[in-house]
Amino acid sequence: METRTQDTASFEVTPWEVRGKVDYRKLAEHFGVKLITESELEQIRKLAGGELHYLLRRGFFFAHRGLDSILQRIEKGQRWALYTGRGPSADLHLGHILPWMFAKWLCDRFGVELFFEMTDDEKFLVRDLPLEEANKYAYDNALTLIAIGFKPEQLHLIIDTEDIKYLYRIAIRVAKCLTLSTVKHTFGFTDSTNVGAVFFPTLQIAVAFLPTELYREETPVLIPAGIDQDPYFRLARDVADRLGYPKPCTIYCKFVPALTGEEKMSSSRPETAIYILDDDKTVKKKIMNALTGGQPTKELQRKLGGNPDVCVVYRYFQAYVDDDSLVSKIYNDCKSGNLICGECKLILYEHIVRLLQELRERREKAKDVLEYYRISTKFR
Repeated sequence: METRTQDTASFEVTPWEVRGKVDYRKLAEHFGVKLITESELEQIRKLAGGELHYLLRRGFFFAHRGLDSILQRIEKGQRWALYTGRGPSADLHLGHILPWMFAKWLCDRFGVELFFEMTDDEKFLVRDLPLEEANKYAYDNALTLIAIGFKPEQLHLIIDTEDIKYLYRIAIRVAKCLTLSTVKHTFGFTDSTNVGAVFFPTLQIAVAFLPTELYREETPVLIPAGIDQDPYFRLARDVADRLGYPKPCTIYCKFVPALTGEEKMSSSRPETAIYILDDDKTVKKKIMNALTGGQPTKELQRKLGGNPDVCVVYRYFQAYVDDDSLVSKIYNDCKSGNLICGECKLILYEHIVRLLQELRERREKAKDVLEYYRISTKFR
């Protein structure tokens, strides 16, 4: 769904592309989602035992649909579940794993389970990736997902082309509730769009209702995702009542910016993204070339200070470094001129490369246990 209206003509957000500098407040208003309030953050903090995830503290997760109903279920001790997913590819990058990191915290804090959909079918139907490659990447991306730290009992992995039996009965009910004109309007499909691509949204919607079917009791899901995925779940909420399912709820994060300054890190442009499997030398080169809010020279930086509010490097500190005191120090030292950009980039490099090294080590271990995370291993 495009966001090109009179108020949002400078940017465009769809499930497949983000262009321009996004005004998140205007985007939330246009999509009809609610901004997360301070009172909701405080409620989450209390329910989580006094802790608030840093991505919430720093406003990376900023909007929602129906979050209040999930918080009520937590207070009452009622069942709920998490759901998110990934269109598998060879170029998994740091931006992709941000919702996964947040989901892991939710699993740990609330004892909730995550249903994770690998949409290898969507990559074939919409992105023209050969089906065999898309399926192979689903397994590869799953290694990184497991490497985030999920335990087998926390994570239920769904690969669409292999686990369709869990989704199809739900999907055809969803399909019967949606008209062709609705799907075309929501996703920008045309008469030349292949039929498979038009049907695919029903599968992404189906997973939102799957926990209710598996547990045989009302089990609404909370979906941590980028806000560009909202069109799918808006449709899911539209059809839920007619199908007798609880409305799925969402919590949306902002985009991780590209190293070169664009609004969203892009897999198709290697210079803009840090990939999970980039070696240390490549990561360092990319970070050292990243756009900053610094002055043209060291002398001016020392004299005038920089502007971390427009700095990509500082944004990465906010996204991937949990230590509030360090992030605050980086901000203040940049503003005062006590920290120059080269020094700041090296500090960021140390944190990012440590994160990636840990993920790579855990990926290797995950190869031996991946089957224990498959939904087909647990629900027969």
